[in-house]
Amino acid sequence: MADLYIIHGWTYTVEPWRSTFKILKDNGINVKMLHVPGLTEESKKVFTINDYVKWADQNIPDGAIALGHSNGGRILLNLCAKKPNKLKHLILLDAAGVYEPSTKKKIVEKLAKVGKPLKKLPLIDKAFHKITGSTDYSKAPENMKKTLANMLESDKDLDFSKVTTPTFILWGKKDTTTPPRQATKMYESLPNAELKFYANWTHAPYISDPEGLARAITTLITRFKK
Repeated sequence: MADLYIIHGWTYTVEPWRSTFKILKDNGINVKMLHVPGLTEESKKVFTINDYVKWADQNIPDGAIALGHSNGGRILLNLCAKKPNKLKHLILLDAAGVYEPSTKKKIVEKLAKVGKPLKKLPLIDKAFHKITGSTDYSKAPENMKKTLANMLESDKDLDFSKVTTPTFILWGKKDTTTPPRQATKMYESLPNAELKFYANWTHAPYISDPEGLARAITTLITRFKK
Protein backbone atom coordinates (compact mmCIF):
# COMPACT_ATOMS: atom_id res chain seq x y z
CA MET A 1 0.00 0.00 0.00
CA ALA A 2 1.40 3.39 -1.04
CA ASP A 3 1.80 6.09 1.60
CA LEU A 4 0.62 9.66 1.06
CA TYR A 5 1.38 12.39 3.60
CA ILE A 6 -1.07 15.28 3.67
CA ILE A 7 -0.77 18.70 5.29
CA HIS A 8 -4.19 20.32 5.55
CA GLY A 9 -5.01 23.99 5.13
CA TRP A 10 -6.26 26.58 7.60
CA THR A 11 -8.85 24.48 9.38
CA TYR A 12 -9.50 23.24 12.90
CA THR A 13 -10.89 19.85 11.93
CA VAL A 14 -9.99 17.34 9.21
CA GLU A 15 -13.38 15.64 9.46
CA PRO A 16 -14.49 16.89 5.99
CA TRP A 17 -11.58 14.90 4.50
CA ARG A 18 -12.99 11.57 5.71
CA SER A 19 -14.86 10.68 2.50
CA THR A 20 -11.73 11.25 0.42
CA PHE A 21 -9.61 9.23 2.88
CA LYS A 22 -11.98 6.27 2.63
CA ILE A 23 -11.92 6.21 -1.15
CA LEU A 24 -8.13 6.51 -1.22
CA LYS A 25 -7.81 3.63 1.25
CA ASP A 26 -10.12 1.53 -0.92
CA ASN A 27 -7.78 2.33 -3.81
CA GLY A 28 -4.76 1.03 -1.89
CA ILE A 29 -3.40 4.37 -0.67
CA ASN A 30 -2.51 4.78 2.99
CA VAL A 31 -3.14 8.40 3.98
CA LYS A 32 -1.19 9.97 6.82
CA MET A 33 -2.71 13.33 7.70
CA LEU A 34 -0.33 15.57 9.64
CA HIS A 35 -2.14 17.68 12.22
CA VAL A 36 -0.81 21.21 11.95
CA PRO A 37 0.26 22.72 15.30
CA GLY A 38 -1.98 25.58 16.32
CA LEU A 39 -4.79 24.38 14.08
CA THR A 40 -5.81 20.73 14.47
CA GLU A 41 -3.22 20.43 17.25
CA GLU A 42 -3.59 23.05 19.96
CA SER A 43 -0.70 25.38 20.65
CA LYS A 44 -0.30 28.87 22.11
CA LYS A 45 2.82 29.56 20.05
CA VAL A 46 2.96 32.16 17.27
CA PHE A 47 4.41 30.25 14.31
CA THR A 48 6.62 31.40 11.46
CA ILE A 49 6.99 29.62 8.14
CA ASN A 50 10.39 28.33 9.31
CA ASP A 51 8.73 26.74 12.35
CA TYR A 52 6.30 24.90 10.12
CA VAL A 53 9.02 23.85 7.66
CA LYS A 54 11.02 22.32 10.52
CA TRP A 55 7.90 20.56 11.81
CA ALA A 56 7.08 19.15 8.35
CA ASP A 57 10.66 18.01 7.82
CA GLN A 58 10.56 16.11 11.12
CA ASN A 59 7.23 14.44 10.39
CA ILE A 60 7.64 13.45 6.74
CA PRO A 61 10.30 10.86 5.86
CA ASP A 62 12.82 11.52 3.10
CA GLY A 63 11.66 10.28 -0.29
CA ALA A 64 7.96 10.46 0.58
CA ILE A 65 5.01 11.63 -1.50
CA ALA A 66 3.28 14.60 0.09
CA LEU A 67 0.20 16.68 -0.68
CA GLY A 68 -0.41 20.16 0.64
CA HIS A 69 -3.77 21.89 0.55
CA SER A 70 -3.94 25.68 0.77
CA ASN A 71 -1.64 26.70 3.66
CA GLY A 72 -0.34 23.13 3.71
CA GLY A 73 0.86 23.67 0.16
CA ARG A 74 2.66 26.82 1.27
CA ILE A 75 4.46 24.82 3.98
CA LEU A 76 5.53 22.09 1.57
CA LEU A 77 6.69 24.58 -1.06
CA ASN A 78 8.93 26.23 1.51
CA LEU A 79 10.20 22.84 2.65
CA CYS A 80 11.09 21.83 -0.91
CA ALA A 81 12.71 25.21 -1.58
CA LYS A 82 15.05 24.55 1.34
CA LYS A 83 15.44 20.80 0.71
CA PRO A 84 14.73 20.04 -2.98
CA ASN A 85 15.49 16.34 -2.55
CA LYS A 86 13.30 15.86 0.52
CA LEU A 87 10.23 14.57 -1.34
CA LYS A 88 9.91 12.13 -4.20
CA HIS A 89 6.82 13.92 -5.46
CA LEU A 90 4.94 17.04 -4.36
CA ILE A 91 1.21 17.45 -4.96
CA LEU A 92 -0.23 20.94 -4.54
CA LEU A 93 -3.99 21.20 -4.05
CA ASP A 94 -5.31 24.76 -4.41
CA ALA A 95 -2.15 25.81 -2.63
CA ALA A 96 -1.21 29.11 -1.03
CA GLY A 97 2.20 30.64 -1.58
CA VAL A 98 1.83 33.12 -4.44
CA TYR A 99 2.42 36.62 -3.14
CA GLU A 100 -0.12 39.17 -4.29
CA PRO A 101 -0.02 42.57 -2.61
CA SER A 102 -3.64 43.25 -1.81
CA THR A 103 -5.98 45.15 0.44
CA LYS A 104 -7.25 41.87 1.90
CA LYS A 105 -3.80 40.83 3.10
CA LYS A 106 -3.16 44.26 4.61
CA ILE A 107 -6.46 43.98 6.48
CA VAL A 108 -5.49 40.56 7.88
CA GLU A 109 -2.09 41.81 8.96
CA LYS A 110 -3.53 44.88 10.69
CA LEU A 111 -6.29 42.93 12.41
CA ALA A 112 -3.80 40.33 13.60
CA LYS A 113 -1.75 43.08 15.24
CA VAL A 114 -4.73 44.80 16.85
CA GLY A 115 -5.92 41.62 18.52
CA LYS A 116 -8.50 41.14 21.25
CA PRO A 117 -10.63 44.30 21.02
CA LEU A 118 -11.82 43.23 17.56
CA LYS A 119 -12.63 39.69 18.55
CA LYS A 120 -16.03 40.75 19.89
CA LEU A 121 -17.16 42.23 16.58
CA PRO A 122 -19.17 39.75 14.43
CA LEU A 123 -18.32 41.60 11.22
CA ILE A 124 -14.61 41.16 11.88
CA ASP A 125 -14.99 37.41 12.34
CA LYS A 126 -16.99 37.30 9.11
CA ALA A 127 -14.26 39.24 7.29
CA PHE A 128 -11.60 36.81 8.48
CA HIS A 129 -13.78 33.95 7.32
CA LYS A 130 -14.07 35.42 3.83
CA ILE A 131 -10.37 36.28 3.54
CA THR A 132 -9.06 32.91 4.68
CA GLY A 133 -11.74 30.68 3.20
CA SER A 134 -12.00 28.83 6.49
CA THR A 135 -15.27 28.16 8.25
CA ASP A 136 -13.34 27.90 11.51
CA TYR A 137 -11.34 31.11 11.43
CA SER A 138 -13.68 32.82 13.87
CA LYS A 139 -12.55 30.25 16.44
CA ALA A 140 -8.91 31.25 16.03
CA PRO A 141 -7.00 32.28 19.16
CA GLU A 142 -4.98 35.47 18.92
CA ASN A 143 -1.69 33.67 18.37
CA MET A 144 -3.06 32.04 15.22
CA LYS A 145 -4.23 35.34 13.80
CA LYS A 146 -0.64 36.53 14.16
CA THR A 147 0.53 33.23 12.65
CA LEU A 148 -1.68 33.82 9.60
CA ALA A 149 -0.12 37.25 9.14
CA ASN A 150 3.32 35.58 9.27
CA MET A 151 2.25 33.06 6.62
CA LEU A 152 1.02 35.76 4.24
CA GLU A 153 4.18 37.80 4.76
CA SER A 154 6.40 34.77 4.07
CA ASP A 155 5.11 34.53 0.50
CA LYS A 156 7.26 37.55 -0.37
CA ASP A 157 10.39 35.44 0.14
CA LEU A 158 9.27 32.13 -1.40
CA ASP A 159 11.56 31.39 -4.37
CA PHE A 160 9.72 28.93 -6.63
CA SER A 161 12.83 28.44 -8.78
CA LYS A 162 14.41 26.52 -5.90
CA VAL A 163 11.59 23.95 -5.83
CA THR A 164 12.99 21.37 -8.25
CA THR A 165 10.92 18.52 -6.76
CA PRO A 166 8.59 16.95 -9.38
CA THR A 167 5.40 18.88 -8.65
CA PHE A 168 1.80 18.23 -9.67
CA ILE A 169 -0.67 21.08 -9.28
CA LEU A 170 -4.38 20.26 -8.91
CA TRP A 171 -6.70 23.27 -8.89
CA GLY A 172 -10.37 24.13 -8.87
CA LYS A 173 -11.65 26.60 -11.42
CA LYS A 174 -14.28 27.68 -8.89
CA ASP A 175 -11.66 28.49 -6.25
CA THR A 176 -12.16 32.04 -5.01
CA THR A 177 -9.73 31.80 -2.07
CA THR A 178 -6.61 30.95 -4.08
CA PRO A 179 -7.93 31.81 -7.56
CA PRO A 180 -6.84 30.00 -10.74
CA ARG A 181 -4.49 32.82 -11.76
CA GLN A 182 -2.32 31.81 -8.80
CA ALA A 183 -2.14 28.24 -10.10
CA THR A 184 -0.92 29.55 -13.45
CA LYS A 185 1.67 31.76 -11.76
CA MET A 186 2.85 28.84 -9.65
CA TYR A 187 3.09 26.55 -12.67
CA GLU A 188 5.07 29.11 -14.67
CA SER A 189 7.48 29.70 -11.77
CA LEU A 190 8.20 26.09 -10.82
CA PRO A 191 11.00 24.37 -12.81
CA ASN A 192 9.44 20.89 -12.83
CA ALA A 193 5.66 21.09 -12.64
CA GLU A 194 2.42 19.95 -14.24
CA LEU A 195 -0.91 21.73 -13.85
CA LYS A 196 -4.47 20.47 -14.18
CA PHE A 197 -7.65 22.43 -13.58
CA TYR A 198 -10.97 20.88 -12.51
CA ALA A 199 -14.11 22.69 -13.60
CA ASN A 200 -16.35 21.76 -10.65
CA TRP A 201 -13.84 22.07 -7.81
CA THR A 202 -13.95 24.84 -5.23
CA HIS A 203 -11.09 25.73 -2.88
CA ALA A 204 -11.96 22.59 -0.88
CA PRO A 205 -12.54 19.77 -3.40
CA TYR A 206 -12.56 17.24 -0.55
CA ILE A 207 -15.95 18.82 0.21
CA SER A 208 -17.22 19.78 -3.25
CA ASP A 209 -16.04 16.63 -5.06
CA PRO A 210 -14.41 14.00 -2.78
CA GLU A 211 -14.79 11.25 -5.38
CA GLY A 212 -13.16 13.36 -8.08
CA LEU A 213 -10.34 14.41 -5.76
CA ALA A 214 -9.67 10.81 -4.73
CA ARG A 215 -9.68 9.79 -8.38
CA ALA A 216 -7.20 12.53 -9.32
CA ILE A 217 -4.84 11.60 -6.47
CA THR A 218 -5.09 7.88 -7.25
CA THR A 219 -4.21 8.57 -10.89
CA LEU A 220 -1.07 10.43 -9.81
CA ILE A 221 0.00 7.77 -7.29
CA THR A 222 -0.43 5.12 -9.99
CA ARG A 223 1.82 7.15 -12.29
CA PHE A 224 4.46 7.44 -9.57
CA LYS A 225 4.65 3.65 -9.26
CA LYS A 226 5.60 3.18 -12.91
